[in-house]
Amino acid sequence: MKQEFTILMYSHDTYGLGHIRRTLAIAKALAAKATHILIITGSPLAGQFSLPRGVDFIRIPGMVKTEEGDYLPSNGGISREKVMKIRTQLILATIKNLEPDLFIVDKEPLGLKKEVLPGLVWIQNYLPRTRSILGLRDVMDEASIVKANWKEKKIFKYLARLYSEIWVYGEKKIYNPIVEYEIPEVIQKKIQFTGYIQRELPQGQELPQSLVSPGPRPRVLVTIGGGKDGFPLLDASLKIVEHAKKPLFFDLVLVAGPFLEDQVFQLLVQRAKMVGVPLFRFFDPLTSLMAASDSLVCMGGYNTLCEALSSHIPTLVVPRETPRKEQFIRARALRENDLLEFIVWDQLTPGLLEQKIDEVLALSTHFKACMTAFKMTGLEKILERVDGLKADGLKTAGFKGDLLQ
Repeated sequence: MKQEFTILMYSHDTYGLGHIRRTLAIAKALAAKATHILIITGSPLAGQFSLPRGVDFIRIPGMVKTEEGDYLPSNGGISREKVMKIRTQLILATIKNLEPDLFIVDKEPLGLKKEVLPGLVWIQNYLPRTRSILGLRDVMDEASIVKANWKEKKIFKYLARLYSEIWVYGEKKIYNPIVEYEIPEVIQKKIQFTGYIQRELPQGQELPQSLVSPGPRPRVLVTIGGGKDGFPLLDASLKIVEHAKKPLFFDLVLVAGPFLEDQVFQLLVQRAKMVGVPLFRFFDPLTSLMAASDSLVCMGGYNTLCEALSSHIPTLVVPRETPRKEQFIRARALRENDLLEFIVWDQLTPGLLEQKIDEVLALSTHFKACMTAFKMTGLEKILERVDGLKADGLKTAGFKGDLLQ
């Protein structure tokens, strides 16, 4: 009889760092509950993050999302069809051989281009003790777009038949996908709101020597996540310093992100050097920089804001609104709860950015108090559910049949 407890996690990762960072945060917390955790990911940066003991990953061939919304192989020498076939077969083979107790799928119910569907059907037909869990961030996209997309892909049918539970990594009072996406009652019964996923805070200084000691002015950290679409925010930030006619009330530290184009990054390096602004390509853990800063400016991705809320750092968000409005919806909802301030993307200028940074710094005490009062229960609730599933014997009896069409 199988003795070890194993968890398989899927993170498709075709755009940015969000999926893999959220998956790793959950995996680190679950490591204490599982004999082994294996992550299947398409992220090219999976190996650059520190992994706790008991957590490992399989890197499947990468796919990248184009500005038009299409998906292409990150390695141009292999056709899209072949890459998708390889990814699908690797996922299925991993499920067959690992026979996980839990299979946690991040965001995409069927995976990229339905690559997870054969594995989900295999679990349903041949692994009756395995629970398939769908993990959703607080906001997916504009409600009308999500509803149309899920209707076209018949997502509700698959959620009803193939998933034991759905974990929403957010709070119903902040944003309620049940209402917004008109989720049927039969699926509502599977939904567990975990709360936002808190992040591990640095235990000591993990900074370059130049940033260890605080300067005479407040330090403002500007980060654009993965970096693929955040150049306008870094550009506006540098222009504040480049065009300053009098001394600023704060100092800037910039993090560009690993997916910012190399040529663009090198130009930013030259500009930052000329005005004495520290600029990093990539920084892990980012919470170390947050701990050494007085305020944060970011784009509003789920993971960055979870890190900000965990760090209690006063935050100004400049959320993108393309290719989806997820960041804008999240920023608006969190501002309504006094947890941050934000600037509409199309209104971003160096002058407005400087003004809003000054305002957030002036209200630091207020924002810190609101953040401290905001309880982040994500990891705690996830661990409770895993304990509950283990105690329940991981028994499941569900639909058996061919759902591949």
